[in-house]
Amino acid sequence: MKLFAYPLACLLLFGAGAFGRQDAINADLVISDVERKIDISTHLVKITNEITFENTGKSSTGYFLLKGSGDEKGAALTVSQTTVSGQSEKQLWRVALPSALETGKTIIVVVESVFSHALTPFPRQITQSEKQYVVFNGNLFVFSPYKVKTQKTTVNTASSTIESYTKTKPVSQSENTITYGPFENKEAFSEAELRVHSENNTPFLTITSMERVIEVSHWGNIAIEEHIEVRHSGAELKGSFSRYDYQRAADQGASVKAFKTVLPAAASDVYYRDEIGNISTSALREMDDLVEVELRPRFPLFGGWKTKYTIGYNVPSYQYLFNSGDSYGLKMRFVDHVFDDLVIDQLTIKIILPEGSSGIELKTPFKVEKGENGLHYTYLDTVGRPVIVAYKNNLVDQHIQDFELYYNFQKLRLLQEPLLVVGAFYLMFVLVIIYVRMDFSITKDEAKESKMRVASLLEEVQSAQDRRSALYQSYDDAIDKFKASKDQSSFIAGRKKIDADYKQLTQQIQGLQSSLKQEGSDLTERDQAYRDQINALGVLAEKLVAGKFGKQQYIENEKVIQDKRNEIYKKMDELSS
Repeated sequence: MKLFAYPLACLLLFGAGAFGRQDAINADLVISDVERKIDISTHLVKITNEITFENTGKSSTGYFLLKGSGDEKGAALTVSQTTVSGQSEKQLWRVALPSALETGKTIIVVVESVFSHALTPFPRQITQSEKQYVVFNGNLFVFSPYKVKTQKTTVNTASSTIESYTKTKPVSQSENTITYGPFENKEAFSEAELRVHSENNTPFLTITSMERVIEVSHWGNIAIEEHIEVRHSGAELKGSFSRYDYQRAADQGASVKAFKTVLPAAASDVYYRDEIGNISTSALREMDDLVEVELRPRFPLFGGWKTKYTIGYNVPSYQYLFNSGDSYGLKMRFVDHVFDDLVIDQLTIKIILPEGSSGIELKTPFKVEKGENGLHYTYLDTVGRPVIVAYKNNLVDQHIQDFELYYNFQKLRLLQEPLLVVGAFYLMFVLVIIYVRMDFSITKDEAKESKMRVASLLEEVQSAQDRRSALYQSYDDAIDKFKASKDQSSFIAGRKKIDADYKQLTQQIQGLQSSLKQEGSDLTERDQAYRDQINALGVLAEKLVAGKFGKQQYIENEKVIQDKRNEIYKKMDELSS
Protein backbone atom coordinates (compact mmCIF):
# COMPACT_ATOMS: atom_id res chain seq x y z
CA MET A 1 0.00 0.00 0.00
CA LYS A 2 1.14 3.55 -0.60
CA LEU A 3 0.72 6.87 1.14
CA PHE A 4 1.50 9.93 -0.96
CA ALA A 5 2.50 13.03 0.99
CA TYR A 6 2.89 16.51 -0.43
CA PRO A 7 4.36 18.77 2.24
CA LEU A 8 3.97 22.47 1.53
CA ALA A 9 0.91 21.64 -0.55
CA CYS A 10 -1.53 22.60 2.19
CA LEU A 11 -4.07 19.87 1.47
CA LEU A 12 -5.77 17.04 3.32
CA LEU A 13 -7.58 14.57 1.12
CA PHE A 14 -8.65 11.59 3.17
CA GLY A 15 -10.22 11.47 6.58
CA ALA A 16 -11.37 14.26 8.81
CA GLY A 17 -8.96 17.08 9.61
CA ALA A 18 -9.04 16.51 13.37
CA PHE A 19 -6.79 19.35 14.43
CA GLY A 20 -7.74 18.90 18.10
CA ARG A 21 -6.75 15.21 18.19
CA GLN A 22 -3.94 13.99 20.45
CA ASP A 23 -2.40 10.51 20.22
CA ALA A 24 0.28 8.59 22.04
CA ILE A 25 3.40 7.19 20.41
CA ASN A 26 3.22 3.40 20.49
CA ALA A 27 6.63 2.26 21.82
CA ASP A 28 6.01 -1.30 20.59
CA LEU A 29 5.82 -0.08 16.97
CA VAL A 30 9.28 0.23 15.42
CA ILE A 31 10.66 0.87 11.96
CA SER A 32 12.78 -2.09 11.04
CA ASP A 33 14.04 -0.63 7.76
CA VAL A 34 13.89 2.58 5.72
CA GLU A 35 15.02 3.10 2.14
CA ARG A 36 15.05 6.84 1.48
CA LYS A 37 15.71 8.45 -1.91
CA ILE A 38 16.23 12.20 -2.19
CA ASP A 39 16.06 13.60 -5.73
CA ILE A 40 17.48 17.14 -6.15
CA SER A 41 18.05 16.87 -9.91
CA THR A 42 15.40 19.54 -10.64
CA HIS A 43 14.30 22.65 -8.78
CA LEU A 44 11.96 20.45 -6.70
CA VAL A 45 13.11 18.17 -3.92
CA LYS A 46 11.40 14.80 -4.24
CA ILE A 47 11.75 12.36 -1.34
CA THR A 48 10.54 8.76 -1.41
CA ASN A 49 10.58 6.74 1.81
CA GLU A 50 9.93 3.02 1.75
CA ILE A 51 9.23 2.25 5.41
CA THR A 52 8.85 -1.17 6.98
CA PHE A 53 6.82 -1.03 10.20
CA GLU A 54 7.05 -3.90 12.70
CA ASN A 55 4.74 -4.53 15.63
CA THR A 56 6.94 -5.85 18.49
CA GLY A 57 4.26 -5.54 21.15
CA LYS A 58 1.74 -8.00 22.52
CA SER A 59 -1.37 -6.38 20.98
CA SER A 60 -2.35 -5.30 17.50
CA THR A 61 -2.36 -1.67 16.37
CA GLY A 62 -4.55 0.03 13.81
CA TYR A 63 -2.54 3.15 13.02
CA PHE A 64 0.89 4.73 12.97
CA LEU A 65 2.16 8.30 13.19
CA LEU A 66 4.02 10.07 10.43
CA LYS A 67 6.07 13.24 10.59
CA GLY A 68 5.02 15.79 7.99
CA SER A 69 5.67 19.43 7.15
CA GLY A 70 2.45 20.13 5.31
CA ASP A 71 -0.69 18.29 4.28
CA GLU A 72 -0.82 14.68 3.25
CA LYS A 73 -2.62 12.75 0.54
CA GLY A 74 -3.38 9.12 1.26
CA ALA A 75 -4.17 6.30 -1.12
CA ALA A 76 -6.64 3.90 0.53
CA LEU A 77 -5.46 5.12 3.95
CA THR A 78 -7.24 7.56 6.21
CA VAL A 79 -5.03 10.49 7.25
CA SER A 80 -5.70 13.08 9.93
CA GLN A 81 -3.60 15.68 11.69
CA THR A 82 -2.61 15.04 15.32
CA THR A 83 -0.15 15.86 18.11
CA VAL A 84 1.55 13.86 20.85
CA SER A 85 2.24 14.71 24.45
CA GLY A 86 5.58 16.47 24.90
CA GLN A 87 5.99 17.09 21.16
CA SER A 88 3.24 19.64 20.54
CA GLU A 89 5.51 21.79 18.37
CA LYS A 90 5.96 18.96 15.85
CA GLN A 91 3.42 18.42 13.08
CA LEU A 92 2.35 14.78 12.93
CA TRP A 93 -0.19 12.77 10.97
CA ARG A 94 -2.20 9.83 12.15
CA VAL A 95 -2.44 7.18 9.43
CA ALA A 96 -5.11 4.53 9.90
CA LEU A 97 -4.28 1.11 8.50
CA PRO A 98 -6.86 -0.76 6.40
CA SER A 99 -6.55 -3.66 8.87
CA ALA A 100 -4.91 -4.02 12.27
CA LEU A 101 -1.19 -4.88 12.34
CA GLU A 102 -0.92 -8.02 14.43
CA THR A 103 1.88 -8.84 16.86
CA GLY A 104 5.11 -9.79 15.13
CA LYS A 105 3.83 -8.73 11.70
CA THR A 106 5.30 -6.09 9.39
CA ILE A 107 3.82 -3.71 6.80
CA ILE A 108 5.59 -1.68 4.11
CA VAL A 109 4.43 1.88 3.51
CA VAL A 110 5.77 4.10 0.72
CA VAL A 111 5.67 7.83 1.43
CA GLU A 112 6.38 10.26 -1.40
CA SER A 113 7.02 13.93 -0.62
CA VAL A 114 7.55 16.93 -2.88
CA PHE A 115 9.14 20.15 -1.57
CA SER A 116 9.15 23.46 -3.45
CA HIS A 117 11.70 26.26 -2.91
CA ALA A 118 13.87 23.83 -0.90
CA LEU A 119 17.01 24.47 -2.99
CA THR A 120 18.99 27.68 -2.44
CA PRO A 121 21.14 29.10 -5.28
CA PHE A 122 24.76 29.53 -4.15
CA PRO A 123 26.20 31.86 -5.24
CA ARG A 124 23.00 33.87 -5.44
CA GLN A 125 24.17 35.82 -8.49
CA ILE A 126 25.95 34.53 -11.59
CA THR A 127 26.96 35.97 -14.94
CA GLN A 128 25.41 34.95 -18.22
CA SER A 129 28.09 32.35 -18.99
CA GLU A 130 28.48 30.87 -15.47
CA LYS A 131 26.97 27.62 -14.25
CA GLN A 132 24.33 27.55 -11.52
CA TYR A 133 25.00 25.84 -8.20
CA VAL A 134 22.46 25.11 -5.48
CA VAL A 135 22.54 23.98 -1.86
CA PHE A 136 20.22 21.42 -0.31
CA ASN A 137 19.89 21.34 3.48
CA GLY A 138 18.02 18.49 5.12
CA ASN A 139 18.09 15.82 7.81
CA LEU A 140 20.63 13.06 7.45
CA PHE A 141 18.26 10.67 9.23
CA VAL A 142 14.59 9.83 8.74
CA PHE A 143 12.73 12.09 11.12
CA SER A 144 10.25 9.73 12.73
CA PRO A 145 8.39 9.39 16.05
CA TYR A 146 9.55 5.73 16.16
CA LYS A 147 12.89 4.06 16.67
CA VAL A 148 14.56 3.11 13.38
CA LYS A 149 16.63 -0.07 13.34
CA THR A 150 18.33 0.49 10.01
CA GLN A 151 18.11 3.19 7.33
CA LYS A 152 19.82 4.14 4.12
CA THR A 153 19.64 7.41 2.16
CA THR A 154 20.48 8.00 -1.50
CA VAL A 155 20.83 11.54 -2.90
CA ASN A 156 20.61 12.06 -6.67
CA THR A 157 21.96 15.37 -8.03
CA ALA A 158 21.49 17.07 -11.40
CA SER A 159 25.10 16.48 -12.46
CA SER A 160 28.30 14.79 -11.34
CA THR A 161 29.78 18.19 -10.50
CA ILE A 162 29.40 18.22 -6.70
CA GLU A 163 31.21 20.99 -4.87
CA SER A 164 30.73 19.58 -1.38
CA TYR A 165 28.52 17.30 0.66
CA THR A 166 28.17 16.02 4.22
CA LYS A 167 30.72 13.28 4.80
CA THR A 168 29.23 11.55 7.82
CA LYS A 169 30.31 7.94 7.49
CA PRO A 170 29.37 5.56 6.07
CA VAL A 171 29.12 7.58 2.82
CA SER A 172 30.09 7.06 -0.82
CA GLN A 173 29.80 8.96 -4.11
CA SER A 174 29.44 7.63 -7.64
CA GLU A 175 28.88 10.13 -10.46
CA ASN A 176 25.75 12.08 -9.44
CA THR A 177 24.72 9.74 -6.60
CA ILE A 178 25.65 10.07 -2.92
CA THR A 179 24.81 7.16 -0.61
CA TYR A 180 24.58 7.44 3.18
CA GLY A 181 24.34 4.49 5.52
CA PRO A 182 23.17 2.10 6.50
CA PHE A 183 22.73 3.72 9.91
CA GLU A 184 21.76 1.43 12.76
CA ASN A 185 19.41 1.89 15.72
CA LYS A 186 18.53 5.57 15.56
CA GLU A 187 16.19 6.87 18.23
CA ALA A 188 12.93 8.70 17.50
CA PHE A 189 13.23 12.27 16.22
CA SER A 190 16.96 11.87 15.45
CA GLU A 191 18.48 14.76 13.55
CA ALA A 192 21.79 15.55 11.86
CA GLU A 193 22.76 18.01 9.15
CA LEU A 194 22.70 16.90 5.54
CA ARG A 195 24.13 19.45 3.11
CA VAL A 196 24.82 19.00 -0.60
CA HIS A 197 26.26 21.74 -2.83
CA SER A 198 26.10 20.78 -6.52
CA GLU A 199 25.66 22.08 -10.06
CA ASN A 200 22.06 22.32 -11.24
CA ASN A 201 21.23 24.03 -14.55
CA THR A 202 17.68 22.74 -14.88
CA PRO A 203 14.91 25.34 -15.43
CA PHE A 204 14.01 26.98 -12.11
CA LEU A 205 10.60 28.14 -13.28
CA THR A 206 8.00 29.20 -10.73
CA ILE A 207 4.48 30.45 -11.41
CA THR A 208 4.19 33.22 -8.86
CA SER A 209 0.57 33.99 -9.72
CA MET A 210 -2.02 32.26 -11.87
CA GLU A 211 -5.69 32.92 -12.55
CA ARG A 212 -7.62 30.10 -14.23
CA VAL A 213 -11.05 31.04 -15.60
CA ILE A 214 -13.46 28.33 -16.74
CA GLU A 215 -16.62 29.57 -18.48
CA VAL A 216 -19.33 26.94 -18.92
CA SER A 217 -21.88 27.22 -21.72
CA HIS A 218 -24.82 24.90 -22.24
CA TRP A 219 -24.57 25.55 -25.97
CA GLY A 220 -21.83 22.94 -26.29
CA ASN A 221 -18.62 24.74 -25.34
CA ILE A 222 -16.39 25.35 -22.31
CA ALA A 223 -13.85 28.15 -22.56
CA ILE A 224 -10.68 28.09 -20.45
CA GLU A 225 -8.36 31.06 -20.08
CA GLU A 226 -5.28 31.29 -17.85
CA HIS A 227 -3.42 34.45 -16.86
CA ILE A 228 0.05 33.41 -15.73
CA GLU A 229 3.04 35.23 -14.25
CA VAL A 230 6.25 33.16 -14.44
CA ARG A 231 9.52 33.92 -12.65
CA HIS A 232 12.94 32.32 -12.91
CA SER A 233 13.67 31.53 -9.25
CA GLY A 234 17.28 30.44 -9.75
CA ALA A 235 20.49 32.42 -9.28
CA GLU A 236 19.98 36.01 -10.39
CA LEU A 237 21.76 37.35 -13.46
CA LYS A 238 24.78 39.49 -12.59
CA GLY A 239 25.73 42.18 -15.08
CA SER A 240 24.18 42.94 -18.45
CA PHE A 241 22.65 40.54 -20.94
CA SER A 242 24.28 40.05 -24.36
CA ARG A 243 22.02 38.49 -26.95
CA TYR A 244 24.99 38.08 -29.30
CA ASP A 245 26.89 35.97 -26.78
CA TYR A 246 23.71 34.10 -25.93
CA GLN A 247 23.13 33.10 -29.55
CA ARG A 248 26.76 31.97 -29.97
CA ALA A 249 26.86 29.87 -26.80
CA ALA A 250 26.26 26.15 -27.28
CA ASP A 251 25.34 25.73 -23.62
CA GLN A 252 22.88 28.37 -22.46
CA GLY A 253 23.19 27.44 -18.80
CA ALA A 254 20.26 27.79 -16.45
CA SER A 255 18.32 30.21 -18.67
CA VAL A 256 14.91 29.21 -19.98
CA LYS A 257 14.25 29.76 -23.67
CA ALA A 258 11.02 27.78 -24.01
CA PHE A 259 8.81 25.34 -22.14
CA LYS A 260 5.98 22.98 -23.03
CA THR A 261 2.39 23.15 -21.81
CA VAL A 262 0.08 20.13 -22.05
CA LEU A 263 -3.60 20.71 -22.84
CA PRO A 264 -6.52 18.25 -23.12
CA ALA A 265 -6.71 16.27 -26.36
CA ALA A 266 -10.00 18.01 -27.29
CA ALA A 267 -8.54 21.52 -26.93
CA SER A 268 -9.18 23.79 -29.92
CA ASP A 269 -8.85 27.48 -30.84
CA VAL A 270 -5.68 27.76 -28.73
CA TYR A 271 -4.22 31.26 -28.35
CA TYR A 272 -1.10 32.55 -26.59
CA ARG A 273 -0.51 36.26 -26.05
CA ASP A 274 0.84 38.85 -23.64
CA GLU A 275 0.26 42.53 -23.02
CA ILE A 276 1.75 43.46 -26.40
CA GLY A 277 -0.33 41.02 -28.42
CA ASN A 278 -0.15 37.58 -29.98
CA ILE A 279 3.15 35.70 -29.56
CA SER A 280 3.78 34.00 -32.90
CA THR A 281 6.87 32.04 -31.79
CA SER A 282 4.72 29.37 -30.13
CA ALA A 283 4.20 25.96 -31.72
CA LEU A 284 1.28 23.55 -31.32
CA ARG A 285 1.41 19.80 -31.76
CA GLU A 286 -1.71 17.62 -31.64
CA MET A 287 -1.29 14.06 -30.35
CA ASP A 288 -3.70 11.20 -29.74
CA ASP A 289 -4.19 11.86 -26.03
CA LEU A 290 -3.06 15.47 -25.57
CA VAL A 291 -2.24 18.78 -27.23
CA GLU A 292 1.31 19.99 -26.66
CA VAL A 293 2.04 23.71 -26.92
CA GLU A 294 5.62 24.94 -26.97
CA LEU A 295 5.64 28.42 -25.45
CA ARG A 296 8.52 30.77 -26.21
CA PRO A 297 8.57 34.05 -24.29
CA ARG A 298 9.71 37.14 -26.13
CA PHE A 299 13.06 36.92 -24.32
CA PRO A 300 14.99 34.15 -22.51
CA LEU A 301 14.44 34.03 -18.75
CA PHE A 302 17.42 34.37 -16.43
CA GLY A 303 17.41 34.29 -12.64
CA GLY A 304 15.16 36.98 -11.21
CA TRP A 305 13.52 37.67 -14.59
CA LYS A 306 9.79 37.22 -15.06
CA THR A 307 7.14 37.37 -17.75
CA LYS A 308 3.36 37.46 -17.99
CA TYR A 309 1.21 35.79 -20.60
CA THR A 310 -2.30 34.54 -21.31
CA ILE A 311 -3.20 31.19 -22.83
CA GLY A 312 -6.71 30.06 -23.68
CA TYR A 313 -8.59 27.33 -25.50
CA ASN A 314 -12.02 25.73 -25.93
CA VAL A 315 -13.17 22.19 -25.21
CA PRO A 316 -16.50 20.51 -26.02
CA SER A 317 -18.81 20.46 -23.01
CA TYR A 318 -20.02 16.89 -23.56
CA GLN A 319 -16.66 15.55 -22.34
CA TYR A 320 -16.82 17.38 -19.01
CA LEU A 321 -20.46 18.30 -18.34
CA PHE A 322 -23.04 15.69 -17.33
CA ASN A 323 -26.67 15.99 -16.36
CA SER A 324 -29.71 14.18 -15.10
CA GLY A 325 -32.77 16.28 -15.75
CA ASP A 326 -32.08 19.77 -14.42
CA SER A 327 -29.14 18.58 -12.27
CA TYR A 328 -25.69 19.11 -13.77
CA GLY A 329 -22.19 18.02 -12.82
CA LEU A 330 -18.93 19.50 -14.11
CA LYS A 331 -15.74 17.45 -13.79
CA MET A 332 -12.50 19.11 -14.90
CA ARG A 333 -8.88 19.51 -13.93
CA PHE A 334 -8.19 21.90 -11.11
CA VAL A 335 -5.01 22.95 -12.94
CA ASP A 336 -3.34 21.97 -16.22
CA HIS A 337 0.22 20.78 -16.78
CA VAL A 338 1.86 24.15 -17.45
CA PHE A 339 5.43 22.81 -17.59
CA ASP A 340 7.51 19.96 -16.20
CA ASP A 341 8.18 20.02 -12.45
CA LEU A 342 5.36 22.46 -11.96
CA VAL A 343 5.38 24.92 -9.04
CA ILE A 344 2.54 27.40 -8.52
CA ASP A 345 2.89 29.77 -5.58
CA GLN A 346 -0.64 31.16 -5.77
CA LEU A 347 -3.61 29.98 -7.85
CA THR A 348 -7.03 31.55 -8.24
CA ILE A 349 -9.66 29.50 -10.03
CA LYS A 350 -12.91 31.04 -11.23
CA ILE A 351 -15.76 28.95 -12.61
CA ILE A 352 -18.45 30.89 -14.50
CA LEU A 353 -21.76 29.03 -14.76
CA PRO A 354 -24.75 29.81 -17.01
CA GLU A 355 -27.13 32.51 -15.85
CA GLY A 356 -29.82 31.09 -13.60
CA SER A 357 -27.72 28.30 -12.05
CA SER A 358 -28.54 27.48 -8.43
CA GLY A 359 -27.79 24.93 -5.71
CA ILE A 360 -24.04 25.16 -6.42
CA GLU A 361 -21.70 22.73 -4.63
CA LEU A 362 -17.95 22.52 -5.23
CA LYS A 363 -15.94 19.38 -4.35
CA THR A 364 -12.15 19.44 -4.62
CA PRO A 365 -9.65 16.57 -4.23
CA PHE A 366 -7.73 18.62 -1.67
CA LYS A 367 -8.38 21.45 0.72
CA VAL A 368 -8.84 24.88 -0.87
CA GLU A 369 -9.78 28.30 0.37
CA LYS A 370 -13.23 29.32 -0.84
CA GLY A 371 -13.52 32.90 -2.06
CA GLU A 372 -16.53 35.16 -2.18
CA ASN A 373 -18.73 34.18 -5.09
CA GLY A 374 -19.68 36.92 -7.52
CA LEU A 375 -21.48 37.64 -10.79
CA HIS A 376 -20.14 37.91 -14.31
CA TYR A 377 -21.94 39.88 -17.00
CA THR A 378 -21.60 39.29 -20.72
CA TYR A 379 -23.79 39.51 -23.81
CA LEU A 380 -27.57 39.16 -23.26
CA ASP A 381 -27.23 38.66 -19.49
CA THR A 382 -29.85 40.13 -17.19
CA VAL A 383 -29.09 39.16 -13.58
CA GLY A 384 -25.52 37.94 -14.22
CA ARG A 385 -23.77 34.57 -14.28
CA PRO A 386 -22.68 32.98 -10.98
CA VAL A 387 -18.91 32.89 -10.44
CA ILE A 388 -17.42 30.36 -8.00
CA VAL A 389 -14.01 31.42 -6.69
CA ALA A 390 -11.39 29.28 -4.93
CA TYR A 391 -7.76 29.85 -3.93
CA LYS A 392 -4.86 27.47 -3.49
CA ASN A 393 -1.21 28.08 -2.62
CA ASN A 394 1.89 26.03 -3.39
CA LEU A 395 0.80 23.51 -6.01
CA VAL A 396 2.92 20.89 -7.80
CA ASP A 397 2.33 18.27 -10.50
CA GLN A 398 0.53 16.00 -8.04
CA HIS A 399 -2.25 18.59 -7.77
CA ILE A 400 -3.27 18.00 -11.40
CA GLN A 401 -6.51 16.32 -10.39
CA ASP A 402 -10.20 16.70 -11.15
CA PHE A 403 -12.64 18.81 -9.19
CA GLU A 404 -16.41 18.30 -9.28
CA LEU A 405 -19.01 21.06 -9.37
CA TYR A 406 -22.72 20.33 -9.03
CA TYR A 407 -25.56 22.76 -9.76
CA ASN A 408 -29.16 23.00 -10.97
CA PHE A 409 -30.24 24.65 -14.20
CA GLN A 410 -33.68 24.74 -15.83
CA LYS A 411 -33.43 23.83 -19.49
CA LEU A 412 -36.17 26.30 -20.43
CA ARG A 413 -33.72 29.08 -19.57
CA LEU A 414 -31.82 28.15 -22.73
CA LEU A 415 -34.54 30.02 -24.62
CA GLN A 416 -33.84 33.22 -22.70
CA GLU A 417 -31.09 34.55 -24.95
CA PRO A 418 -32.82 33.80 -28.29
CA LEU A 419 -36.01 35.41 -26.99
CA LEU A 420 -34.05 38.45 -25.84
CA VAL A 421 -32.59 38.84 -29.33
CA VAL A 422 -36.03 38.54 -30.95
CA GLY A 423 -37.52 40.96 -28.45
CA ALA A 424 -34.73 43.49 -28.97
CA PHE A 425 -35.20 43.52 -32.74
CA TYR A 426 -38.98 43.73 -32.36
CA LEU A 427 -38.66 46.71 -30.01
CA MET A 428 -36.22 48.41 -32.36
CA PHE A 429 -38.60 48.09 -35.31
CA VAL A 430 -41.52 49.41 -33.22
CA LEU A 431 -39.47 52.43 -32.15
CA VAL A 432 -38.46 53.15 -35.73
CA ILE A 433 -42.10 52.99 -36.84
CA ILE A 434 -43.14 55.34 -34.05
CA TYR A 435 -40.29 57.71 -34.82
CA VAL A 436 -41.07 58.11 -38.51
CA ARG A 437 -44.84 58.41 -37.97
CA MET A 438 -45.05 60.72 -34.97
CA ASP A 439 -44.35 64.42 -34.66
CA PHE A 440 -42.30 65.05 -31.53
CA SER A 441 -41.93 68.82 -32.00
CA ILE A 442 -42.98 70.98 -29.04
CA THR A 443 -44.55 73.82 -31.16
CA LYS A 444 -46.26 73.70 -34.55
CA ASP A 445 -44.34 74.96 -37.60
CA GLU A 446 -47.03 76.66 -39.71
CA ALA A 447 -44.69 77.17 -42.65
CA LYS A 448 -43.66 73.54 -42.67
CA GLU A 449 -47.26 72.36 -42.41
CA SER A 450 -48.23 74.68 -45.25
CA LYS A 451 -45.48 73.26 -47.42
CA MET A 452 -46.62 69.75 -46.63
CA ARG A 453 -50.21 70.61 -47.59
CA VAL A 454 -49.03 72.25 -50.82
CA ALA A 455 -46.88 69.22 -51.60
CA SER A 456 -49.89 66.95 -51.10
CA LEU A 457 -52.12 69.13 -53.34
CA LEU A 458 -49.45 69.31 -56.00
CA GLU A 459 -49.15 65.53 -55.93
CA GLU A 460 -52.90 65.24 -56.58
CA VAL A 461 -52.68 67.90 -59.31
CA GLN A 462 -49.81 66.02 -60.92
CA SER A 463 -51.82 62.79 -60.93
CA ALA A 464 -54.87 64.50 -62.48
CA GLN A 465 -52.72 66.35 -65.00
CA ASP A 466 -51.08 63.11 -66.09
CA ARG A 467 -54.50 61.64 -66.81
CA ARG A 468 -55.55 64.82 -68.62
CA SER A 469 -52.34 64.73 -70.65
CA ALA A 470 -53.38 61.29 -71.83
CA LEU A 471 -56.64 62.86 -73.10
CA TYR A 472 -54.58 65.36 -75.11
CA GLN A 473 -53.17 62.42 -76.99
CA SER A 474 -56.68 61.05 -77.41
CA TYR A 475 -57.62 64.35 -79.10
CA ASP A 476 -54.68 64.01 -81.47
CA ASP A 477 -55.59 60.40 -82.24
CA ALA A 478 -59.21 61.34 -82.97
CA ILE A 479 -58.15 64.15 -85.32
CA ASP A 480 -55.72 61.88 -87.17
CA LYS A 481 -58.42 59.22 -87.52
CA PHE A 482 -60.90 61.84 -88.81
CA LYS A 483 -58.44 63.06 -91.42
CA ALA A 484 -57.92 59.50 -92.61
CA SER A 485 -61.54 58.25 -92.58
CA LYS A 486 -63.37 61.59 -93.11
CA ASP A 487 -66.17 60.10 -90.96
CA GLN A 488 -67.51 63.20 -89.25
CA SER A 489 -70.16 61.41 -87.15
CA SER A 490 -67.57 59.09 -85.60
CA PHE A 491 -65.28 62.07 -85.00
CA ILE A 492 -68.05 64.02 -83.22
CA ALA A 493 -69.03 60.96 -81.06
CA GLY A 494 -65.45 60.25 -80.05
CA ARG A 495 -64.81 63.86 -79.27
CA LYS A 496 -67.90 64.08 -77.03
CA LYS A 497 -66.64 61.15 -74.96
CA ILE A 498 -63.20 62.71 -74.65
CA ASP A 499 -64.79 66.05 -73.77
CA ALA A 500 -66.77 64.42 -70.94
CA ASP A 501 -63.65 62.88 -69.43
CA TYR A 502 -61.76 66.07 -69.97
CA LYS A 503 -64.46 68.11 -68.24
CA GLN A 504 -64.40 65.82 -65.18
CA LEU A 505 -60.59 66.05 -64.83
CA THR A 506 -60.67 69.80 -65.42
CA GLN A 507 -63.19 70.31 -62.64
CA GLN A 508 -61.03 68.21 -60.30
CA ILE A 509 -57.92 70.22 -61.18
CA GLN A 510 -59.83 73.50 -60.81
CA GLY A 511 -60.87 72.45 -57.30
CA LEU A 512 -57.29 71.74 -56.42
CA GLN A 513 -56.18 74.92 -58.16
CA SER A 514 -58.44 77.02 -55.97
CA SER A 515 -56.61 75.65 -52.95
CA LEU A 516 -53.29 76.61 -54.51
CA LYS A 517 -54.24 80.18 -55.46
CA GLN A 518 -52.39 81.57 -52.47
CA GLU A 519 -49.24 79.99 -53.93
CA GLY A 520 -49.79 81.87 -57.20
CA SER A 521 -50.33 78.89 -59.48
CA ASP A 522 -51.83 79.56 -62.96
CA LEU A 523 -52.11 75.95 -64.10
CA THR A 524 -55.79 76.46 -65.07
CA GLU A 525 -55.03 79.42 -67.36
CA ARG A 526 -52.28 77.48 -69.07
CA ASP A 527 -54.58 74.53 -69.55
CA GLN A 528 -57.25 76.77 -71.13
CA ALA A 529 -54.65 78.11 -73.55
CA TYR A 530 -53.62 74.57 -74.41
CA ARG A 531 -57.30 73.62 -74.93
CA ASP A 532 -57.77 76.59 -77.29
CA GLN A 533 -54.89 75.37 -79.43
CA ILE A 534 -56.46 71.90 -79.62
CA ASN A 535 -59.78 73.44 -80.71
CA ALA A 536 -58.00 75.52 -83.33
CA LEU A 537 -56.34 72.41 -84.68
CA GLY A 538 -59.75 70.68 -84.86
CA VAL A 539 -61.23 73.62 -86.85
CA LEU A 540 -58.31 73.41 -89.30
CA ALA A 541 -58.93 69.69 -89.77
CA GLU A 542 -62.64 70.32 -90.51
CA LYS A 543 -61.78 72.99 -93.11
CA LEU A 544 -59.21 70.69 -94.67
CA VAL A 545 -61.77 67.89 -95.01
CA ALA A 546 -64.42 70.29 -96.35
CA GLY A 547 -61.95 71.49 -98.98
CA LYS A 548 -61.86 75.04 -97.61
CA PHE A 549 -58.11 74.79 -96.89
CA GLY A 550 -55.32 73.70 -99.11
CA LYS A 551 -52.95 71.03 -97.89
CA GLN A 552 -49.91 73.26 -97.81
CA GLN A 553 -51.77 75.99 -95.94
CA TYR A 554 -53.00 73.38 -93.42
CA ILE A 555 -49.49 72.10 -92.81
CA GLU A 556 -48.14 75.59 -92.14
CA ASN A 557 -50.95 76.47 -89.73
CA GLU A 558 -50.64 73.06 -87.98
CA LYS A 559 -46.92 73.66 -87.36
CA VAL A 560 -47.61 77.06 -85.76
CA ILE A 561 -50.32 75.60 -83.49
CA GLN A 562 -48.10 72.61 -82.55
CA ASP A 563 -45.23 74.88 -81.50
CA LYS A 564 -47.56 76.90 -79.27
CA ARG A 565 -48.93 73.66 -77.73
CA ASN A 566 -45.44 72.41 -76.88
CA GLU A 567 -44.52 75.69 -75.25
CA ILE A 568 -47.71 75.80 -73.15
CA TYR A 569 -47.35 72.11 -72.14
CA LYS A 570 -43.79 72.67 -70.99
CA LYS A 571 -44.89 75.53 -68.75
CA MET A 572 -47.77 73.45 -67.31
CA ASP A 573 -45.33 70.63 -66.56
CA GLU A 574 -43.08 73.04 -64.67
CA LEU A 575 -46.02 74.33 -62.64
CA SER A 576 -47.24 70.87 -61.61
CA SER A 577 -43.83 69.44 -60.69
